[in-house]
Amino acid sequence: MNKRRIKKIAVIGSGIMGSGIACHFANIGVDVILLDIIPRELNDAEKSKGLTLDNKVVRNRIVNDSLITSLKSKPSPIYHQSFATRITTGNLEDDISKVKDVDWIMEVVVERLDIKKQVFEKLEKHRTPGTLITSNTSGIPIHFMSEGRSEDFQKHFCGTHFFNPARYLKLFEIIPGPKTDASVISFLNAYGEQFLGKTSVIAKDTPAFIGNRIGIFGIQSLFHQVKELGLTVEEIDKLTGPVIGRPKSATFRTVDVVGLDTLVHVANGIYDNCLNDEAHELFKLPDFINTMMENKWLGSKTGQGFYKKECKDILTLDLNTLEYRPNKKANFATLELTKTIDKVIDRFKVLVSGKDKAGDFYRKNFAAMFEYVSYRIPEISDELYKLDDAMKAGFGWEHGPFQIWDAIGVEKGIELIKAQGKQPAAWVNEMLASGSSSFYTVKNGATYYYDIPKKSQEKIPGQDAFIILDNIRKSNEVFKNSGVVIEDLGDGILNCEFQSKMNTIGGDVLAGLNKAIDLAEKDFAGLVIGNQGANFSVGANIGMIFMMAAEQEYDELNMAIKYFQDTMMRMRYSSIPTIAAPHGMALGGGCELSMHADKVVAAAETYIGLVEFGVGVIPGGGGSKEMALRASDTFRKNDVELNVLQEYFLTIGMAKVATSAYEAFDFGILQNGKDVVVVNRDRQIATAKAYAKLMAEQGYTQPVKRKDVKVLGKQALGMFLVGTDAMEASRFISEHDHKIANKLAYVMAGGDLSEPTLVSEQYLLDLEREAFLSLCTERKTLERIQHMLKTGKPLRN
Repeated sequence: MNKRRIKKIAVIGSGIMGSGIACHFANIGVDVILLDIIPRELNDAEKSKGLTLDNKVVRNRIVNDSLITSLKSKPSPIYHQSFATRITTGNLEDDISKVKDVDWIMEVVVERLDIKKQVFEKLEKHRTPGTLITSNTSGIPIHFMSEGRSEDFQKHFCGTHFFNPARYLKLFEIIPGPKTDASVISFLNAYGEQFLGKTSVIAKDTPAFIGNRIGIFGIQSLFHQVKELGLTVEEIDKLTGPVIGRPKSATFRTVDVVGLDTLVHVANGIYDNCLNDEAHELFKLPDFINTMMENKWLGSKTGQGFYKKECKDILTLDLNTLEYRPNKKANFATLELTKTIDKVIDRFKVLVSGKDKAGDFYRKNFAAMFEYVSYRIPEISDELYKLDDAMKAGFGWEHGPFQIWDAIGVEKGIELIKAQGKQPAAWVNEMLASGSSSFYTVKNGATYYYDIPKKSQEKIPGQDAFIILDNIRKSNEVFKNSGVVIEDLGDGILNCEFQSKMNTIGGDVLAGLNKAIDLAEKDFAGLVIGNQGANFSVGANIGMIFMMAAEQEYDELNMAIKYFQDTMMRMRYSSIPTIAAPHGMALGGGCELSMHADKVVAAAETYIGLVEFGVGVIPGGGGSKEMALRASDTFRKNDVELNVLQEYFLTIGMAKVATSAYEAFDFGILQNGKDVVVVNRDRQIATAKAYAKLMAEQGYTQPVKRKDVKVLGKQALGMFLVGTDAMEASRFISEHDHKIANKLAYVMAGGDLSEPTLVSEQYLLDLEREAFLSLCTERKTLERIQHMLKTGKPLRN
């Protein structure tokens, strides 16, 4: 067993990537030294202060400015601003000796081999033997970098390539050098998964490694196809975005964000160094890209690229005239056919059967990708699943190329390749001949892949720490309705998985949750509420609320809200432990559900909050009651209780959404000492299951219903009403915001009681429901809900 521990690391180079990596190590609790070069001359501000080049502030200016810029950037590289105190800055002359005390040195300097080699020479003078030393290069061959270094250096040296931004993109490529010790690679592979929350992929030392080799091929392929097929920039972005499980920024917007120069640098590297690549000519830049480079139209950093913002308008580059024109909406009949297909993986068969330009595009595009990836094995990896892992984790694809090929059908994919006058690599036909009809199979809840040398399906390693719901859903299903699937996770623990659109919470989901509690109380030991969709839940089904309110069916609406509240209370007061596992967006009802579980096991990337003000109501599924209860639990002797209550009131009133699970503790949404955070989302369901099992084994007892919630009555209500009046008078809030805030104030104060009183949760739930219902009778609330349903954005009216 590898007993290596990472307590302290040194990051050399504080640019966007270096600062981002430093922040991510700080995110997971590691002590970081961030070093960079010293300035060669004073800037104007330093001259005006009479500083000299010997001054410490001047000598650390580059590293400090870089880190401050990074910490201010959006989205933030750090889970919580307080974590930045784990980073110490310095420079490569005064502080380089400090690397002797670290467990891992990571070089993230400019992509020039000569500079990297100079840095390694300096570092070796101070490095303690046995210390890990890695380079975050995106393409320079690893074997060149360690030439001339000591045996101990070479043994502990390899490439560790993070993708930018380091916090958000999950790919962590590990590239062994010619003399890297095998134990170093296995340690980094495990560390990336377990501690950094990454998808670790061991790559070969080939140009651009795995992610960029495939990703840049895909983009270059599109650059050449766009004119050939007579498509526009907008049309390509429509075809290569969420419809096929790719980010909203699709292709050209992504290039604008990343920077055209960055992409060109990698493409040129592949063109110059992969002379035997059968798609070599594809890496040659089309004329329009060369023109854009000459014009410095590099994307967001230069103010224009494939898109350009002028005032409020977004203009698009016409690739034929190379002039900017107004944005044109892209529409294709084939895409209309996929609108009713929720699961991306089920859309590919429909897309390649399209009879329009979109169908032509998909057939040509997937044929090129399938052919290309088939020839990259064994050149860049011996195992096909590593290519899929790299594309999903590094480029945000929902499915990798071999998974898409499986979804279309292996034989159909070969047909598409042949239609383009090409052939797949020989091993694909050999696979079919050997009796394997797909690249992947699922057996006993585990995923197997086709191992080319063995000509058989082999289990993908490292799955034992994960529970993959897609793999167990059919075999372990205990109950299903249109809103949820309840699965047996084993060891006496059930999982309730939402299956509604965006995982919204409506009647079927609530019925499913109640059924899950029934089943767990009868025959199981605990319940996890978790899923592996893009988001945990975006909240209650507001379409249903809108219909009932618009039809003035207030009795039905009252019953629906009560059903939601009762279900939340049932979760809290069941006889088995309930664990919520939020990730991605956990908004409104998704947040309320989490707050009523016995324990929350949140993914670090959880954006959670009570956002009901945006649709003209207050939290009505127990959220308003819960914030009053949590404020009451926080009251301490001699504290000013009104100030505490006000903090909880503002969390709802300002619709605060935590930008990470760690920030949710500040808002009182997650609770210290009770709730936990998991950095690797792939481990979340397994971790939640482990906590449910532990709580059951420790003798979980059904809680006693609370009747001791301290509410402050008129004292708090008066303060809130004065505050909301002032906010409206100063035009910080609208008249309708004022009305909603006053309703919330009434609930959280416990009504207009003459003095502080202890009340039950049910008392507060009744006030909450009454306030929610009264707001649903307001025209402006209906306008807000309708606007949200149409645009997905809140309306200020």
